[in-house]
Amino acid sequence: MTGKSPHHCVVWFGQPAAAEMNALIRGGWRVRITDVRDGDGIGMRHGDVVVAVADLRHGDPGAVAAVQGLVAGHPWLPWLVLLADAEQARDPVVQRILPAGTASFTAPVETGPLLASLRMIREGRWAVVMPCLAGLTGRSPAIQATMASILKYAPVELPVLITGETGTGKEVAACALHQLSTRRERLFAAINCGALPPNLVQSELFGHERGAFTGASARHAGRFEAASGGTVFLDEVGDLPPEAQTSLLRLLQEGTLERVGSTQPIRVDVRVLAATHVDLEQAVVQGRFRQDLYYRLSVLRLHMPALREREDDVELLAQQFLDGFRTQHRCCAHGFSSAARQAIREFAWPGNVRELLNRVQRAAVVAEAGLIGVADLDLPETVPSASARAGLGLARVEAERDAVVACLRASRFNISECARRLKVSRVTVYRLCKKHRLALDELR
Repeated sequence: MTGKSPHHCVVWFGQPAAAEMNALIRGGWRVRITDVRDGDGIGMRHGDVVVAVADLRHGDPGAVAAVQGLVAGHPWLPWLVLLADAEQARDPVVQRILPAGTASFTAPVETGPLLASLRMIREGRWAVVMPCLAGLTGRSPAIQATMASILKYAPVELPVLITGETGTGKEVAACALHQLSTRRERLFAAINCGALPPNLVQSELFGHERGAFTGASARHAGRFEAASGGTVFLDEVGDLPPEAQTSLLRLLQEGTLERVGSTQPIRVDVRVLAATHVDLEQAVVQGRFRQDLYYRLSVLRLHMPALREREDDVELLAQQFLDGFRTQHRCCAHGFSSAARQAIREFAWPGNVRELLNRVQRAAVVAEAGLIGVADLDLPETVPSASARAGLGLARVEAERDAVVACLRASRFNISECARRLKVSRVTVYRLCKKHRLALDELR
């Protein structure tokens, strides 16, 4: 806070070659070489740019296992991973490290791309290289299974249907699938199908020719055409109208599209990822979604677990979000009080990871002490302890129901106000009421 400029430091776990060391120094980086088994070796002053390099090229199993522990303990840091060869990437332990890496390099490592990745990190653009996997890190079996699936699916050129409740990180998972694929250098286009005006869906997604409709004064390339070579992520794909579903099916089957107002097929090369929080199988039964399109989209399926299914990860994620916030903003808080940690563990988190992130960021702004308290998080001071009851799964469901009912009553059954307090959408409030069979008229 005395005006000193931040340091740019690389903590290298392993041994850089002389050429690598010289290139880093010329690039303005301080280099600290450390043995991964000597402790974490990572210390940082607020404002410093610190990058961790996991040098696995020597293939020492003990060192690889130690790196895994470090990566898990510092998930908010940008990590660069250096591998001996492609075969090493198939090692199960290495496969658990790679998803946390901002970038990975296989020997022989060229200093140019290495420095380019470091430059993007220094300029604050590393979230674009590997968009925040915040929310996907953790030790729980549920998220470990999800990450294992992402590693399997990423290099496969097939559609993936991502399911899960609102706020569980479906778009983050789609970003990870793209960043770990061979398309990582090309565009990742995220499209919220539910936010597109129904009369413009065809034009927005597949483009139109000049004069195709009133106001079409020029030819327009749609989102799929613009993303050719990359990945298109269709969020809330169940909201697509029938005509758009037919066009999407043609794209998946034939790799072509037709602009509105044209019969000329245009070949595009995109990988399609889709997400939904509704039951598409039920939508097919009800005739709201094409069955053949459903089968095309769900060749591979990825389920995002709710935060209540990841109880071992909640505190870890909260600290990760706080540390990430501190790298971008000045704040007093650097941790959580014991009462706050208990409240975080016991809260039902109906808005899942997104709600946790929002509450932690708000708390970081309003907290006036080094440790965030329960009031800063706007959480109940005492919450029934699910871990203290028999039947843990049932208790968590009951806690979620109680939290929703309490919030509805506190907001006098104003759905908008309830959604604001829970930091979720109005749609999620209605969904939770349906899930727990809460009849609003009777409760009132």
